[in-house]
Amino acid sequence: MNIRLAGAVAVTAALVLTGCASEDDTAATDTEPTAEATDEAMDTEEAAEEPGTIVEVASANEDFSTLVAAVDAAGLVDTLNDEGPFTVFAPTNEAFDALPEGVLDALLLPENEDVLTSILTYHVVPGEVTSDQITDGDVATVEGQNVTISTENGVMVNEATVVTPDVDASNGVIHVVDSVLIPPDVDPATLVS
Repeated sequence: MNIRLAGAVAVTAALVLTGCASEDDTAATDTEPTAEATDEAMDTEEAAEEPGTIVEVASANEDFSTLVAAVDAAGLVDTLNDEGPFTVFAPTNEAFDALPEGVLDALLLPENEDVLTSILTYHVVPGEVTSDQITDGDVATVEGQNVTISTENGVMVNEATVVTPDVDASNGVIHVVDSVLIPPDVDPATLVS
């Protein structure tokens, strides 16, 4: 009888242990994602969190449709989609509308591409400069001439006011300005005369 009892206890113990191991395997499978699934989830989260390039960010905002059209007309899309980093003082549609009558239309003509490129690259500073890094003084633009930065009454770039700072992009930062910056050697009036 003791042999039978010992055998029954052994069989019961074996079944209990097998059942526990089986539940542990199932639990591990259900709760532990594979390394591949974890990597895919992280890539998806990073892609959702990371902003696009300067051109992509501007294209996604209707207030920059004129700027995006000008960048395209000047052939600068690839440049501003490049790694950078860049700091762009981006004029809104309203800023472009404030140009003298006929100037914007003239700038978008193929024969004025060089002037348009000069104006647009005058809005771009090499490197990424966030608002907490901006200091007073002259700063060289990609166009080659300097803009003057003032922080006395908010941030001013020449005569333009930064109305929205620090719009993140994957290849730099955008500071929205309320007027178009014109290089000192460009006279927009000559485009419409």
